[in-house]
Amino acid sequence: MLETSARLLRLLSLLQKRRDWTGPELAERLGISTRTLRTDIERLRTLGYPVHAQPGVAGGYRLGCGCRVAAVVAG
Repeated sequence: MLETSARLLRLLSLLQKRRDWTGPELAERLGISTRTLRTDIERLRTLGYPVHAQPGVAGGYRLGCGCRVAAVVAG
């Protein structure tokens, strides 16, 4: 479970860095399959994160407006 949680946080971080990502780009960056990526995107949506998808050759993923992930500072 910890591995999945860490991967979801990395995915959120990547989605914040650029406006649009293709599925293969994200999967490569995370070292996972595109199928696992789709599962992770659904997990984020279940948690309330607005991840938008555009199908097709020119499609990809985008984090919805107004969604920011705050950095956690260890004290």
